[in-house]
Amino acid sequence: MLEPVSPRFAVGFDLDLTLADTRAGIAAVYAALAAETGVPIDVDAVVARLGPPLEVELAHWFPPSEVPAMADRYRALYPDVAVPVSTLMPGAAEAVEAVRARGGRVLVVSGKNQADTERTVRFLGLEVDEVVGGLFGADKGVALRRFGACAYVGDHTGDVDAARAAAAVAVGVATGAFDADALSAYGADVVLPDLLAFPDWLRGFGDGAGGVPGGVPSGVPGGVSGNGSGG
Repeated sequence: MLEPVSPRFAVGFDLDLTLADTRAGIAAVYAALAAETGVPIDVDAVVARLGPPLEVELAHWFPPSEVPAMADRYRALYPDVAVPVSTLMPGAAEAVEAVRARGGRVLVVSGKNQADTERTVRFLGLEVDEVVGGLFGADKGVALRRFGACAYVGDHTGDVDAARAAAAVAVGVATGAFDADALSAYGADVVLPDLLAFPDWLRGFGDGAGGVPGGVPSGVPGGVSGNGSGG
């Protein structure tokens, strides 16, 4: 059984469309796959539903027997094609710094494979404490629990499931496929329009000194309280 690694409070973040704008790079990789294989792929549709595992998306375009090979090819292309055109989402650097300034640890837990999650975080210059890739939805809860995350921030309903699985506060950011109403209806404890609103939310969340900040604030500028129900 994995033991918690630190008594300090920690906040987890999703990567794609939460901390990192990877849309252009992902679109370019799928375009390359389409060119190589002759299979028409609607890259706009792909980008509009980012979040689930790579194999789930590839199954929309290739027969099951070909998905493993296409996943391998996608991952071979990703470092040179996608990582160099990745950019920070608005407020991402400030959100990470806000946690660190309050004595907290920053975790990145992503559905992207481990190597490309690490490459993207490194390329973007994000100063984080732990990086875990290859997990989606509630499966992220294992990593979040191990590293003591008191909140998990993400743009997808699967990120709400992740927070629930870790008994952490689910912070939705309406920067992906799901708008604020959808994230709130799904059960996010709080919804922010983007990470620019995160430092103010964190200040209301708790003092962060010597332990886990307590409570979900109400009336935080830019926040929408969720209904607290599971999805």
